[in-house]
Amino acid sequence: MTTDPSSLALLRSRYEEDSTLLRQNFERTGDGSAAIRRRARVVGNLLCELWESLVPGTDSSPIAVIATGGFGRRELFPHSDVDVLFLCAQDKIEPESRDLIRACTQAMWDIGLRASPAIRTFKECERVHPDNLEFTVSLLDRRFLTGNRDLSRKFEKDLLPSVILREWDTVIQNLAEMARARHAKYGNTIFHVEPNVKETPGGLRDYHLAQWLTLLNSIQEQKAWPRAAADDFYGTHDEPESAYDFLAAVRCFLHYRAGRDDNTLDWHAQDEAAALSIGLETRGTSDPAYWMRTWYRQARTVYRRATLLMDAVPPPRRSFYKQFRRKRAPVPGTDFFLQDGRLELAEGAIVHDADTILQVFGLMAKHGYRLSFSAEDRIADALPVLAVQMPEGPFLWNCLREVLLGPWAAHALRTMHALGILELLIPEFHGIESLVIRDTWHRYTVDEHTFHVIDNVHRLRQPQHDWEKRLASLIPEIDRLDLFFLALLMHDTGKSRRNGNHATSSVELCESLFSRLMLDADERETVRRVIRNHLEMSAAMRRDIFDAETIRVFAEKIATQPQLKMLTLMTYADIRAVSPEALTPWKADALWQLYMSASNFLDRSVDEVRYHASADPALLSRIVAQLPASQSAALPATMDDLRVFLEGLPQRYLATRSPEQIAAQFRLARALAENPVQLAFRALRQLNELTVVTPDRPGLFADVAGVLSAWGMNIVKADAFSNAAGIIVDTFQFTDAYRTLELNASEIDRFLASVRDTVARRVSVEELLRSRHVKHTRPRVTVETRLEFDNDASTHSTLLQIVTQDTPGLLRAIALSFAACGCNIEVALIDTEGEAAIDVFYLTHSGRKLDDPLQAALSESITHRLHHLRQ
Repeated sequence: MTTDPSSLALLRSRYEEDSTLLRQNFERTGDGSAAIRRRARVVGNLLCELWESLVPGTDSSPIAVIATGGFGRRELFPHSDVDVLFLCAQDKIEPESRDLIRACTQAMWDIGLRASPAIRTFKECERVHPDNLEFTVSLLDRRFLTGNRDLSRKFEKDLLPSVILREWDTVIQNLAEMARARHAKYGNTIFHVEPNVKETPGGLRDYHLAQWLTLLNSIQEQKAWPRAAADDFYGTHDEPESAYDFLAAVRCFLHYRAGRDDNTLDWHAQDEAAALSIGLETRGTSDPAYWMRTWYRQARTVYRRATLLMDAVPPPRRSFYKQFRRKRAPVPGTDFFLQDGRLELAEGAIVHDADTILQVFGLMAKHGYRLSFSAEDRIADALPVLAVQMPEGPFLWNCLREVLLGPWAAHALRTMHALGILELLIPEFHGIESLVIRDTWHRYTVDEHTFHVIDNVHRLRQPQHDWEKRLASLIPEIDRLDLFFLALLMHDTGKSRRNGNHATSSVELCESLFSRLMLDADERETVRRVIRNHLEMSAAMRRDIFDAETIRVFAEKIATQPQLKMLTLMTYADIRAVSPEALTPWKADALWQLYMSASNFLDRSVDEVRYHASADPALLSRIVAQLPASQSAALPATMDDLRVFLEGLPQRYLATRSPEQIAAQFRLARALAENPVQLAFRALRQLNELTVVTPDRPGLFADVAGVLSAWGMNIVKADAFSNAAGIIVDTFQFTDAYRTLELNASEIDRFLASVRDTVARRVSVEELLRSRHVKHTRPRVTVETRLEFDNDASTHSTLLQIVTQDTPGLLRAIALSFAACGCNIEVALIDTEGEAAIDVFYLTHSGRKLDDPLQAALSESITHRLHHLRQ
């Protein structure tokens, strides 16, 4: 069964004309809600006409055609799927009608609709399948289109209410669990710098989640399908409806912009949306930062309502303990009471006492309590009264201290921030509300990043890893944790000024807060110094932290052990708050090593820069113990060879490798007599690692980097060391975007052979690069190239830090410049943060530091090569 081609062409032409008019109307008015309602009507009319052309006398047919999901609630976005249920009256109807339904579905695609059909018999709809809960949820938003109206009426009036009531617990609990899993996927926060307007917390999915939960609760309460459940949605407040209009406009814009179902609001889309004032009442151009703040404000409204309704979902079983928790417990001295872990405001109580409100937030920080839905609304409505009565001086500081020191401080602060209380206490915090910093490594807005920093320190009280246990040991040694947490809260507020030095600006913004809190001079200076120096430890970690001069410079800036402990914890929390993947075990170990080295320096005990084999015989024994029995048996000769291998290697090499790793690389060095190029490859969790052990030569580092680039690998970390005998140990960690080595085990041998031939100069790197096309993608953020030479950071080398755009072939281009200028790499530390390459090299020329003319020549060579690399 097929439709008439001429009729189909006519329908397609009409749909294209209607779609063009819909787009033009949206671009003229910016009304996304109207656009999706009109498209739902247009598609509905087309589908009815199509079905009636296939089934004459459709009212008497045994099939009802029902719109479900977004189509059912009349919210059909420009490139969304068209969800349709073909409901069959009896089991035998389904096989008899398959060709008919297939023809209808194919015709929908031919017209230009993304058909998403579902075929169910009336009997099949009597059951709820937890594994396919999405189908049941889609039936909550359904409407009759065409076909057998009596069947549809019976389905809606009789079957669906009875099924929902019978399976109410299963539906609502699974719906809430699915939402929690989705929220966890996105870090349980709305503050993503590039949000997904549909799926991230606070997006359209949460808006509909709140509608579904409200509907299900109403069905359970009335024991019937309510006539106008939507009237009760969100009570008397109109903010969620305004938020929905904004989100709908943004999603429509994204669909039209991409020409497909694209829901990611990336930076380029943000710029374009702001330029068009998408979702705003005023037309014209707006600032992207301001526009994104509007996004977060609307998303916060939706997320707050959705999570409150999710938390109210009853547990599958009510234990005796949970029944006990349902009892109301008054909060002494306030009009609040506690029930089910939520703080509720007594009926008839008036919110007018700021002292009481601050006490309640202290309880939230201490115990993890949450405010009820109505309590949040009543506090928000009372903000004008609270603003007049907000206390200052020691009382305010004591209330703020209680919040900051509680294990759930971040939760309490987020709630205060959402309700506007935090800005009443600390107006200086308002500047970073929903502020997006456009780089590729920060996942969250500045205010959300701050709350993550505070939460990361509190979470150290229950450490999960060995390095967390080490860091947690510092917390009891900090005398004034309250001042430390105050510094954490304020450390990024200066980013609102965007003057390039946010640490200094943050300190300046703190001065008025110090006055209101009436802190004494010592307390103020403690907070100032933590904020002023909070970037120093991260900067030092980009140097050779096993170089005595690096430690000296860093430790002299910090000056005291208490400051060092606070900065160590702050740096840990700050890095981890950037994104879940930012703090690797390697960085955590490097942070601890830097802390220990600086602590030793402050105690006047500084480590040596280079290793001397006679200094630590115990280390030699630990390494030899990892060797195979055949090698460790010849102990005297093995120990002599090991001393030669380790002699002159930087302390960083020994501290960043376990005895087992050193033993493995020592075995490679011993095998150099058999093959002058020794390689080791291993696949890590997210990276691949290549180790090269071979005699040093000019251009070696550049050649290895070139091979990796030719194979399409992206180097994210690397280090390079050489011992006194001229043997180099270079390690490269890289990603494999095309998963060549993961999916093709045989390619690993080819890859290693390619590296070995290049290092041995049997194959030219240029020949490899010419044979492989490296795809250059458009960077999302442009990173300006900066070269910084420092002859004072090390006692024996010139330090060069290069910050530039991460580009395929970057490391090889830099290394070629070193070779061309006759520079030797003593130590190389390669790191990547987002799209920025941050590479540090310790260089010598003829065994000495680089003089000014050589620095200038090297700078010119690197700049020239990087310029041509991007052409």
